[in-house]
Amino acid sequence: MATIKIPADLDAVLNKAWEETRKVPGHLGENEARFLGLLAACVPAKGAIVEIGSFKGRSTVMLANVASRYSLGPVVAIDPHNSPILLNHEANPGASSYRDFLDSIFAAGVSNHVESHVAYSTDVASSWNRPIRLLWIDGDHSYGGAKKDLDGFFPHLVRLGVVAFHDALNAFPGPIRVFVEDVLGSDRFGPAGFVHSIAWAQFRPEEGHAFREKRSSLARRASRLIPFVESGNELHGMAKRRYKFNRFRVPHSAIDPGHWVSLVDSPPPR
Repeated sequence: MATIKIPADLDAVLNKAWEETRKVPGHLGENEARFLGLLAACVPAKGAIVEIGSFKGRSTVMLANVASRYSLGPVVAIDPHNSPILLNHEANPGASSYRDFLDSIFAAGVSNHVESHVAYSTDVASSWNRPIRLLWIDGDHSYGGAKKDLDGFFPHLVRLGVVAFHDALNAFPGPIRVFVEDVLGSDRFGPAGFVHSIAWAQFRPEEGHAFREKRSSLARRASRLIPFVESGNELHGMAKRRYKFNRFRVPHSAIDPGHWVSLVDSPPPR
């Protein structure tokens, strides 16, 4: 494998991108946003950056700032902007986050670096024909929703590309189960991990089997969370405490660029 070069100005670029990102409402934390920017800058593959689930544009602004700096092409942002969880449809049946999304990317100066699709991911996937280097899934957090998001675009993920799920270590049924079963359980993936609530893995179809032991070890810890969240109900009392204890046992610290590159740029384990 070719050695991944970390851009000399990456820290400065991530700092600037975070200053714009933090202004946008949303649930992406600073360390998560910086990791997402790192993925955009350093994933060693060519193709599109696809974001499923944009809401008001918090992660879009981070990704587009980095993509514009390194001439990586537009961020493809897919969202119907009608989330029943994030918007109050009882008070306003036509509620949409699209106007706020447009305002966010305009204020951040990245409108020209975003290709927006006001649609469900399944609708866009049905005619999608471009290679993907980074697939960022932050849409419907139900199991069926997360599964459709991955299945629709995974066929276009290129070798050495990365798939990442938001909220895999928050109490939602979809991201964690799909990541454990379809990603960590697949020999088509290599290095993998968690950064706060982001779950990520690199697509290494020819050599993923060599990473099986490491993926399985991570899957054993992460899979303990699934029984707590699979119903989709809010956790309380002892169940909530047990969930947090098991989540603590899943390695999910922030990661610096050098460490991440060492994970994905090393030869397969023997």
